[in-house]
Amino acid sequence: MRRVSAIALAGASLLAGMGLGGCSSWNMFNSAPPNVQVRLESNPPGADAKTSLGPGCQTPCSVSVPAPDTPFTVSYALNKYQPATVPVNVIKNPGDFTTPASVTTDPNPVFAELQPAVPPKPVRKPHRPRKPKPAPAAAAPAAAPAAGSPFPDPNAAAPPQR
Repeated sequence: MRRVSAIALAGASLLAGMGLGGCSSWNMFNSAPPNVQVRLESNPPGADAKTSLGPGCQTPCSVSVPAPDTPFTVSYALNKYQPATVPVNVIKNPGDFTTPASVTTDPNPVFAELQPAVPPKPVRKPHRPRKPKPAPAAAAPAAAPAAGSPFPDPNAAAPPQR
């Protein structure tokens, strides 16, 4: 009986070793972080969005990033608009016996409202005062009032009084 149980035990251990060794999807010691899908959107659409983790795309789009342990940012850039950066929090739910572990981001989708770039103010030339016009060489005497004018010339000699 000893001989039968020894053979059975050896066969069972051989089958168990082959079964566990051939299963590549079951690896308890591999701690690769799960990937998280992050939706990136902007107004106006078409902005270049790039995460601080590396992946990026042109909005609207989705990127897959490895779930980090700390928050990350998404930077948006579009011609004629001011750049914007949005912080993203990572929420890890460890799960329990009834639910699997999950990783989500907040916000998702990550949205940026891009503001138009303010055109630079034109550079004004410094104000240079104008040169005064030269005075005429000889000032012409004021025209004498017409004869018989009801308004006498105040600069003319006063007529003798009677």
